[in-house]
Amino acid sequence: MTDPQSWVASTYDGLADLLASAPEDTWDAPTLCEGWQVRHVVAHVAMPVRLTPEQFGAEMAAAGGDFGVLSDTVAARDAALPVTDQLAALRSPRLHAWEPPGGGAAGALSHAVIHSLDVTVGLGRPSVAPPDAVVAVLDQLTAVDGAFFGIELSGVRLEAADADWSWGSGDVVRADAGSLVALLGGRTLPDGRSLPRG
Repeated sequence: MTDPQSWVASTYDGLADLLASAPEDTWDAPTLCEGWQVRHVVAHVAMPVRLTPEQFGAEMAAAGGDFGVLSDTVAARDAALPVTDQLAALRSPRLHAWEPPGGGAAGALSHAVIHSLDVTVGLGRPSVAPPDAVVAVLDQLTAVDGAFFGIELSGVRLEAADADWSWGSGDVVRADAGSLVALLGGRTLPDGRSLPRG
């Protein structure tokens, strides 16, 4: 991982470019995040632009300390923001520099790449993340043996169809690198494929 911050910025800028040139109804299209449209995913990743740490703390308290509840609440509310505001948030230097508490630069990169893939894979579009960034996230997720998202990887071999990357041994799951990241993130692909939960 040479410069994760530049990869984060490139990923968010690429997503903004894609959405800025897409038909308006793209914002209402489903993503790989269950129940979330494109506008919800963008509202979610852009939280650091809109919420100060104090506001985030207040939102977390209102959600009873449950980050899932907070995410759904904020995404549902902020998805209604104008598209111009959403695009500006994706291009914000504040978002590009943000790191999740305890996650550091690697956590920021995985967050950007995984959620960008929620959109692009869901739309059937090419990844907007740099190819090396996608491979770096594959390495992150397999380094913990799928545990971060509760994926069971015993007896599974992952092979990227578009990169020189593979991992594990057993039943082969072959897909483009972005789709493999989505699978390791606990997502179900548009073709119905998913990895088992542990």
